[in-house]
Amino acid sequence: MNIKKADIGVGLYLLAAVVFFIIPIPSILLDVMLALNISIALIILFNVLFVKEVLDMSFFPTLLLFTTIFRISLNVSSTRLILLTGNPGNVVTTFGNFVGGGNMVVGTIVFIVLVLIQFIVINKGSERVSEVTARFTLDAMPGKQMAIDADLNTGAITDEEAKERREKIQKESAFFGSMDGATKYVKGDATAGLIITFINLIGGTIMGVMNMGLSFGEAIGHFGLLTIGDGLVSQIPSLLISLSTGILVTKGSNEADFSGVLVKQLFGIPKVLYIVGGVIVFLGIATPLNPILFIGFGLAFIIAGRSISKNIGEESIVEEVQQAETEAEEIRKPENVVSLLQVDPIELEFGYGIIPLADVNQGGDLLDRVVMIRRQVALELGTVVPIIRLRDNIQLNPNQYIIKIKGVQVTEGEILFDHYMAMNPGYVEEEITGIPTFEPSFHLPAIWITEAQRERAESLGYTVVDAPSIIATHLTEVIRSHIAELLTRQDVQNLVNNLKETNPVLVDELTPKLLGLGEIQKVLQNLLEEGISIRDLLTIFESLADHAQTTRDTDVLTEYVRQSLKRAISGKYFPANETTSVVTLDPKVEQEIMSSVKQTEQGAYLTMDPDKTKAIMDSVETETRKLEDIGKSPIIITSPIVRMYFKKLTEEYFKDLIVVSYNEVESNVELQSVGMVTA
Repeated sequence: MNIKKADIGVGLYLLAAVVFFIIPIPSILLDVMLALNISIALIILFNVLFVKEVLDMSFFPTLLLFTTIFRISLNVSSTRLILLTGNPGNVVTTFGNFVGGGNMVVGTIVFIVLVLIQFIVINKGSERVSEVTARFTLDAMPGKQMAIDADLNTGAITDEEAKERREKIQKESAFFGSMDGATKYVKGDATAGLIITFINLIGGTIMGVMNMGLSFGEAIGHFGLLTIGDGLVSQIPSLLISLSTGILVTKGSNEADFSGVLVKQLFGIPKVLYIVGGVIVFLGIATPLNPILFIGFGLAFIIAGRSISKNIGEESIVEEVQQAETEAEEIRKPENVVSLLQVDPIELEFGYGIIPLADVNQGGDLLDRVVMIRRQVALELGTVVPIIRLRDNIQLNPNQYIIKIKGVQVTEGEILFDHYMAMNPGYVEEEITGIPTFEPSFHLPAIWITEAQRERAESLGYTVVDAPSIIATHLTEVIRSHIAELLTRQDVQNLVNNLKETNPVLVDELTPKLLGLGEIQKVLQNLLEEGISIRDLLTIFESLADHAQTTRDTDVLTEYVRQSLKRAISGKYFPANETTSVVTLDPKVEQEIMSSVKQTEQGAYLTMDPDKTKAIMDSVETETRKLEDIGKSPIIITSPIVRMYFKKLTEEYFKDLIVVSYNEVESNVELQSVGMVTA
């Protein structure tokens, strides 16, 4: 009900503004509306003064438009009454006689001073501040977004907090952009008020002489005071709104108690008050200025400085006592071990020597690289990488780092700070001196070189990378190799929810009717395990919906999905306009593998003779070495029904072996067999 009342109130406010342009209103109603206008202007001023956060007044630009149009409509109504009757009501008459002292010259000067203050000082400054603030807010957005991503990756904030911060940045940008334009309303309002005042004066004088029989002097005196009153009664609320605009756009702190901070900053340093008090007392004694007034002010400042100095001492003692009590409470409080049970999906721990690489204040960009890793993997594999926690660990060697998956260390590395790693791509003839090492991601031989050697190493053909790049590459490869186990049911649910927004019919058909969330998770994990992107989730779900009615075996469903993704698989492994060298599988070996498959309720498994398995593995090693010797990736082509069993057979022996079925290869791909796996 409150919301409906508010809607009605705002609607009537705007409707009244439109009506006042068209229909003449009696002077008593004009008095009510002018009093309401002054009240609203004061409410806005004090709201702006005491509001703690700028975005708490996010509708201020719209409010400016509303109040401006309402105020102009009252100007039109008062002008109509002045010209037609010469009696615009009590408020306008009182402002003309009381504020102007019943003297047209004094009233005119007061009016002109108000207009100059508003138009030249407040409006001009507010307009400039709004323009600059809007530009700087927009320019700062990318940096703020990166800072949020960095805090999110280090665990300083949660996903929800990051979302709230991003929304706040968007709102701030929209607000200050709107304020930049809204200040033009206030500036235009001041100009319009000035023009209306001159029209009232000229028109009223003419009406008084021609229609009321007044002399020129009487007409200009009478209508001059009414015009000044009308100008003042509209310009004072306009001045308050302009002042509110200036206060809002010049607030330095978003969440500070404005009045408290202002007083504290102005009168918070006792030394300043002592000096000012001494100067004012000196002026009262040594000059003809009123000694009682100046000596009184000076002593007041000195006493205030003494009082503030005493309060500061007491506050420091209280803060020390409170801090000691807080520390004691923390010691006495039973330890909350629930937080210790949390296991981070991915952790990067490093020694103190690597801290400068992760510290933005020291020029480190490791945090930014971690953000880019998450984006890169999302684009490449179509899944969201969990938050990567970065921690320093004094137990490690200064230049050592370790990578953990679900709390367990999976790999480590060591760098030399202020050194570069140079790797020979295979065709460098002249060697460069350095400290021998191995590249941590792919265990390739490399050497550490200094900054002075970098340019020469690059000119000789070495691949030269800096320390942050080494860590980032190592971390990326670890994430790629473990991304399947990092995909949780919650991640899958999020992917399903995203797809449901655009394809609700497909999602409703597939889950939970045909497949459960766990079964979909297993299929996606199977794809990620072999480096197949799940970004095309629509095609994956379409394929699952087509075949889940006949089988719920996730391994078989994975094969169907792979075949539906053959364009992506072909593009990944078989470059266009180029013949790709591969190894094929002997049909006899395929037959032996299929005859060794045993089906159970829990799935299929191989029961092949160990000697036969060894013979096949030896043949795989021999044939794939032919591809590696010519610098090609080891790819084996099999028939569709055998692919998943052969992959399971070889995955323990050959981690990087690519096994593709004929149904996963586009028809325009050209293949060349360089060998055949036999038993």
